[in-house]
Amino acid sequence: MSNTNSFWQKLPPHFLILAPMEGVTDIVFRQVIAKAGRPDVFFTEFTNVSSYASEKGRHDALERLDIAKDQNGKNLESPIVAQIWGKNPAHFADTAAALEKLGFDGLDINMGCPDRHVNKAGGGAAMITTPDLAIECIKTAKNATNLPVSVKTRLGYTFIDEYKTWLPLLLEQNLAALTVHLRTRKEMSKVPAHYELIPEILNLRDQISPNTKIIFNGDIKNKSAAKALAAKYPQIDGFMIGRGVFENPYCFTDHTPTQTELKELFLYHLDLYDARAKELENRNSHYPYEPLKHFFKMYINSQDGSKELRNQLMACKNTQELRRLLK
Repeated sequence: MSNTNSFWQKLPPHFLILAPMEGVTDIVFRQVIAKAGRPDVFFTEFTNVSSYASEKGRHDALERLDIAKDQNGKNLESPIVAQIWGKNPAHFADTAAALEKLGFDGLDINMGCPDRHVNKAGGGAAMITTPDLAIECIKTAKNATNLPVSVKTRLGYTFIDEYKTWLPLLLEQNLAALTVHLRTRKEMSKVPAHYELIPEILNLRDQISPNTKIIFNGDIKNKSAAKALAAKYPQIDGFMIGRGVFENPYCFTDHTPTQTELKELFLYHLDLYDARAKELENRNSHYPYEPLKHFFKMYINSQDGSKELRNQLMACKNTQELRRLLK
């Protein structure tokens, strides 16, 4: 698909994206964020292309790729991008070919995840160390779909200067969009994002692939932070917010929620969790309860007695107990 015809080209200047986060940005959490304040683009959590390509793993992959729809089947999350990872070009082709039918507006290849298990399997940030294979996966995916193909990556695997050869290689693929997390894989999130490199990266984009949207990620925790960077570097197309949602689920807006609003959003999250658990049970599957605990601090964090209340919430064994405690 031509980049000029994709949804990426129709977004407002300095658009905001909900970052893909493993175990976080599933269909339930995306609906929570949509209620608090919609980003301009949703990303799914990661889907392994080799899982989708296998008969055994496809069931789990398809659950990860569920999209919220209304009673008439209309996509409630559009535009939404499926983020996929792996290292097998043929598997990228299989998955890419299916995503359009599933209702996605684009697909993004993860070449930045620092998780050691993902990297050991050759995916995520490890693809920076196998550039020929990375390019083959991009080309294979593009040839298998009409959806716009984008990539999310880091500056390098070990050294910052790797971006000087790695990012031009990606830009030469005429991607619809390129998200750069302004750290290396080695740095994880232990150092400040390298904002000083933004002008040079923008210049690379302008020289090599001016139609590619450039998105930056790293230490951008809310709309205000994105506005500040946009004022300093107006050529930036978009910003991706990840961990900032845990500090404020309303981070895509200028709104600071009250404790009452956070409690109501928490209860809404529990309602969505119960509905999803029932849906998956009807599909002979299971929606685990334990990961729900990762979100408690997002809702209970600043009021008096927050720590004590979170400890009590952690002891609960189901959503009914959570509701009784919250009331």
